[in-house]
Amino acid sequence: MMSNPSTLDICKQHLFSSAEDIKAQFNSDAVVERVLRVRDLYMWRLSHPDSSDREFVAEFKSRYPMGKNAAQEYLRIVNALLPLLSEKSRDFHRWRYNEMIMETYQMAKARKDTKTMERAATSYGKLNKVDAEDVQAVPFHLIVVQPFVATNDPSVLGIKPIPGIEDKIKAMLDKYSAETLDIEDVEFEEADLEEDELFAPYIDGNHREETDLL
Repeated sequence: MMSNPSTLDICKQHLFSSAEDIKAQFNSDAVVERVLRVRDLYMWRLSHPDSSDREFVAEFKSRYPMGKNAAQEYLRIVNALLPLLSEKSRDFHRWRYNEMIMETYQMAKARKDTKTMERAATSYGKLNKVDAEDVQAVPFHLIVVQPFVATNDPSVLGIKPIPGIEDKIKAMLDKYSAETLDIEDVEFEEADLEEDELFAPYIDGNHREETDLL
């Protein structure tokens, strides 16, 4: 039996990826087959939004020679993927567009319609950005930490320092401290809330009523 969490996680990322990309990523024909089955059933579910779970199982068994347990597992995966449609709508429409373009290309090829073939190929390449260079991510171990040093010198920001600013700050502190002699600094003390008594849920095995705390 397939590993449901693994299959679900794979489908969250690669439900609309091509079979070639999935095979290259996981190097497993079994994974490709599972994802394609999930995609097939996912699309059926979207086309039949009012279908019941029983109808889904029946549809699964009519398409694939697998047992009821497997059908239930695929049902769980598809139901988990459905809420992600709004989040993955761009991927969904890109996949549908590629499917339509490839179908158009194959039909044009059968008619030897080279102009339509060229337009379809151009549209396919533009959507998938096949002419763009792959973006190379910088490895984290090559990112150099900037040697920042703390300073109180505003000239590093292009601001002209105020002459004698330290003396002015000290004078203002002395001035206002003298005007507020009635302020007394006190040490921090833990509040004695008697929490064990106030918040005790039970007393002698009986639940304490709220009125007992008022």
